[in-house]
Amino acid sequence: MPFLEGQRAWNHGKTKEDDPRVRKISETLKAKHIDNFARWRLKARLDGRIPATHIPLEKTEQLAFLIGMALGDGHIHRFPRSEQLRIVLGTDKPLLWQHVAKVVQNVFGKKPRVGRRKQAACVDISLYQTRLSERLGIPAGARGKLEMRLPEWIRSEQRHLIACLKGLFEAEGFYSVHKPTYTHNLGFSNRNPALLDEVEWALISLGFHPERRSYAVRLRKKLEATRFIELICFRSYNS
Repeated sequence: MPFLEGQRAWNHGKTKEDDPRVRKISETLKAKHIDNFARWRLKARLDGRIPATHIPLEKTEQLAFLIGMALGDGHIHRFPRSEQLRIVLGTDKPLLWQHVAKVVQNVFGKKPRVGRRKQAACVDISLYQTRLSERLGIPAGARGKLEMRLPEWIRSEQRHLIACLKGLFEAEGFYSVHKPTYTHNLGFSNRNPALLDEVEWALISLGFHPERRSYAVRLRKKLEATRFIELICFRSYNS
């Protein structure tokens, strides 16, 4: 029987989480391998309502920054049908996590989910899409056990390298001045040796003289520390 104008279907606004009938339909379609939204999804992609995930991401400074941020404070988790990019930042830096959320939206054309944890002073910025690992050039899985490397397009272009370093240092960087000795200490801290190698190489390629430690790469000279801060606009954000 056709619906009258203005009449709603019985399942309007219901989901498989709150209605057992909708859940049964969903489970039946899944068991029969029927994609009930195939036509809608195709039309939505053609209309631009759903981003096409097979198209490579545009190689911009914002993408380079996001890759640095993800390498430093991010994680890609792989699910059967999708992948999740999650970046965790402290609530003590609201300008940073707000900026990162905007960059994620600009890069992917999709607003990320931003949620504050109840048991910790941090914010989760997360986005679900297919082929995130491949498109970002970041392996999925626990960061400490992975071979983290900068994509070649970032290594070969100075402006992209600087933007990526900004993401890395905003995520895992620190800066302090010991006033009695006037010693400057600007560094990047991480427990992934391969990523530390990449940061050390990047700093050297830009003309700096970093000091390598077991879990950090540091700039200890005042002129180099202040020059690098100005170069990457450390702790300054323009969305």
